[in-house]
Amino acid sequence: MTLIKSISGIRGTIGGRPADNLTPIDVVKFTTAYARLIKDKNRGRRITIVVGRDARISGSMVDSLVEGTLLGCGADVINVGLCTTPGTEMAVITHKADGGIIITASHNPRQWNALKLLDERGEFLSDAEGKQVLALAEEVDYDYPTIDHIGKVILREDFNRKHIEQVLALDLVDVEAVRRRRFKVVVDAVNSVGGVVIPALLEELGCEVVRLNCDPTGEFAHNPEPLPENLTEISEVIRKEGADLGIVVDPDVDRLAFVMESGEMFVEEYTLVAVADYVLRHRKGNTVSNLSSSRALSDITARYEGCSYSAAAVGEVNVVKKMKETGAVIGGEGNGGVIFPELHYGRDALVGVALFLTYFAGLNVTMSELRASYPAYYASKNKIELRPEIDVDNILATIKSRYSGERVNDIDGVKIDFAECWVHLRKSNTEPIIRIYTEAKTMAEADALAKRFISEIEQLYKA
Repeated sequence: MTLIKSISGIRGTIGGRPADNLTPIDVVKFTTAYARLIKDKNRGRRITIVVGRDARISGSMVDSLVEGTLLGCGADVINVGLCTTPGTEMAVITHKADGGIIITASHNPRQWNALKLLDERGEFLSDAEGKQVLALAEEVDYDYPTIDHIGKVILREDFNRKHIEQVLALDLVDVEAVRRRRFKVVVDAVNSVGGVVIPALLEELGCEVVRLNCDPTGEFAHNPEPLPENLTEISEVIRKEGADLGIVVDPDVDRLAFVMESGEMFVEEYTLVAVADYVLRHRKGNTVSNLSSSRALSDITARYEGCSYSAAAVGEVNVVKKMKETGAVIGGEGNGGVIFPELHYGRDALVGVALFLTYFAGLNVTMSELRASYPAYYASKNKIELRPEIDVDNILATIKSRYSGERVNDIDGVKIDFAECWVHLRKSNTEPIIRIYTEAKTMAEADALAKRFISEIEQLYKA
């Protein structure tokens, strides 16, 4: 069973049986539920929904189903076609639409697709709204509008150019400074929409671009998650070309990773750290990341007087909520997700690239030297699979009590901050699994900390 229903949308593998996989019936069912939610929020007037998609092979098919269903529900549609997740979010804001649907399974392999659901602010639905969509999807007594009340496509446009222009217009993006540096950049966009958008942005910034996997065919050249083990090809090309850096994005371009001139990873966690370092030099304010992100952001924030760091529960919607609560000037997630509220509250690789290159253009250092200037942390990610009958909540409560003398945060599982390291334990929402994330000053220490807590948890459920 590979259909995953969550408050942020629906995700699954294409084909198979309805309710078990992402089939045409499931697409129609959940699109209808979403349209009903948006119509209920806007009673008495016609609604407009933006639709965009990444380059997945199934994208065109799912797009047709989504668009047709929205029209059948009485919603007008603005279809931005092949577009990034942040671009689709910006299209909702720019057109003052009532919501949006992004057709993408982010970093999942080619057989997956998903519907990501947006509100009128171009942000992911709240927890309450997401649950409402799931509930509406189970109802079968909905009457679709008659012929005189169906929707229409009011605009088809390529929004990518507008998104690039909006990014370049930001006060903290110095286009001329970047152009003067004439950076040579290798781009790996895993053959999705980033292969169109990122090179176009870089060329506007005067960079020499070496394209790698930039043909938006949806045939991913490697595992699309931008992790070191999936990025050996770009490392070789950077060294061969003598490039200043490499840029890697996931299929929907909301995650950003850099590769150094040496061919080594800058490390995804440090994308946000470096961008935040630049922003805080010019915008005194607070920062936010999720509990599973590196402590390095907190360390960097502390360098700036009057600035403070806050942690949010895992998930973009939670990070955005905390950013608004604290008035954060920069935030995001350690997976390479940069959220810059001066443009919009969404993870945006284009914003991350433009801000970073502006910062880098003003420094007389290499990527490796910049990375060495930041606190060094190493993360270890593990999980324990448990029997379904085991009470995971009780295990986490016991761990929390056992370490009550340390700094403990329980807004999302249990995170324990020690002086030189931390561990974050989270329960899976869909299966009996505890995820164990650790971070320390060395990889050996991070692995040892993970093994220690795995052993403690095993002792608890075997007792």
